[in-house]
Amino acid sequence: MNSLNLFGVTFATPWVLSLLLLIPLLAWLKGKFGGTPGIIFSSTQTLRSIGVRRRSRAGDLLTALSLAAFAAFVIAESRPQLGKTITRTQASGVDIMLCIDVSGSMLAEDFSIGTHRAARLEAVKKVAQQFIEERPNDRIGIIAFAGRPYLVSPLTLDHDWLIKNLERVQIGLVEDGTAIGSALATSENRLKDREAKTKLIVLLTDGDNNAGKVMPVTAAEAAKALGIRIYTIGAGTRGMAPFPVTTAFGQTMYQNMPVVIDEDTLKKIASMTNGEYFRATDTRSLQEIFGEIDKLEKTKIEVEKFAQYRDLFPWFLVAGISLLGIEILASQTIWRRLP
Repeated sequence: MNSLNLFGVTFATPWVLSLLLLIPLLAWLKGKFGGTPGIIFSSTQTLRSIGVRRRSRAGDLLTALSLAAFAAFVIAESRPQLGKTITRTQASGVDIMLCIDVSGSMLAEDFSIGTHRAARLEAVKKVAQQFIEERPNDRIGIIAFAGRPYLVSPLTLDHDWLIKNLERVQIGLVEDGTAIGSALATSENRLKDREAKTKLIVLLTDGDNNAGKVMPVTAAEAAKALGIRIYTIGAGTRGMAPFPVTTAFGQTMYQNMPVVIDEDTLKKIASMTNGEYFRATDTRSLQEIFGEIDKLEKTKIEVEKFAQYRDLFPWFLVAGISLLGIEILASQTIWRRLP
């Protein structure tokens, strides 16, 4: 039979614990025929006329000690063990930089979260969080960019901390614009000295390169030389998208704005680095894209498990012997039975 774990204590031979079910039966039998008497008579016929039959209190206590000793021996035989299992999971060997566009156009509300319309950036953050949670053994970092890139998080295995930093990403932290080439170059600098077997950049943007000092194709050439694969995602519906505009009276109105994505450049970046280009026109397609990237970049994970246990049976064995000793000592002294 497999071991049993109760309240953090493991029993190596749990079937022995079934003997504890005998204790109520033994107690009932003792009660039915009377406890161990304090004084033994050859016949109780004469005493019956004296008064009501009473059980000896001393006998009850001695019986309780005997049953407690029996329970302790049973538990000791079941080999209780206190310990823990330590699991060590090695990193997968995949380093990923998420490169997220936070330019003003990411405010367009052509995506959704649940049943509510949402800005592109909010939907991207939600899907990116799911992607991070599903790859617990990868080192992941985040670069956000608009007119210039900025580091949200370096490569890390602490994904709780990574997600907290992702939640703080918002539009307006740097000047507006879309510096795709500079964002790729910054991500490559974070990956180039790593010893990971696989290095990836997932670039998500909804526009074309119009800022920064590095051209996207130049950054792609550098990534190719460094052995970094780039997946590019163009985010935005096709045609027109609703964009929130604040009026002079503080009210929010929506204007339909054209969606302009330089798909040719994004395809070229992906092709040059042996990656792939995807187009996300809504939240569902964005989730499917991240799911596809997750499948393409799966690796085997090495897991080591160590079990550390400390046997507790000596404590129960000593307890049982002690209780039995007390019962024997008491029965021969203060609760001695007279012949």
